[in-house]
This record gives sequence, C-alpha cells and structure tokens, in this order.
Amino acid sequence: MIGFAIRILGNGLALYGASYAIPGFILSGGIKEFALAGVLLGLLNATVRPFLKLVSMPIIILSLGIFSLIISAGMLWLVDYIFDFVRIKDLYSLVLATIVISIVNTIVSSVTKLVD
Repeated sequence: MIGFAIRILGNGLALYGASYAIPGFILSGGIKEFALAGVLLGLLNATVRPFLKLVSMPIIILSLGIFSLIISAGMLWLVDYIFDFVRIKDLYSLVLATIVISIVNTIVSSVTKLVD
C-alpha cells in the first residue's frame, strides 16, 4: 500500500515536472489538481495499462518496446480528456510529456522497490 502511495506521489511530481518543462503541456491549478491528476494516472497505470500491454504484446515485441510509449501516451491523453485543468496542445507535447513522466516514474518505481 505504501508503494502505491509513493507511485501516486511520483505521478504528481512527474506531472509537475512535465508541466514545468514542456511548453504545450499545461496543468493549471494547485496541489489539489496535481494530486487528482496523479491519482487518476496512477489508477489508469495500475488497472488499464497492464491489460493494454498484454493485448498488444506482439506489437510491443515487434517495435522493440516503442509501442509501450504509445500506451503511456494514451493514458496521459485519458487524463487530459477527463480533467479540464490538464491541457495538451499538440502531439509533440504529448510525446515529450509522456517521456518525462515515464523517466520520473521509472526512478520512483526503482525507489519503491527499495522501500517494499
């Protein structure tokens, strides 16, 4: 349970970093909005993403893992679709924000494995 809470915190931190670093990725609001978006992204990554990765495993293997980036971008796009305070202006911003969030989540995931 502590690991999941750390991942949600990491998602909020990753969203903050992406909104700071990527000009076309805008997350307006305060801590509450970052927390809400982080919780939703964490829930999507914990529930929907494993199913999508299982179903698209042949494509992931053929693309040498690049299709996982598309799945992650889809999860981020869903957060943008659900919340009005998250705005992604174009595909370029979506891809860059996905890469930043994936890097931060990889770091947080490695720290979570040390804690568990």
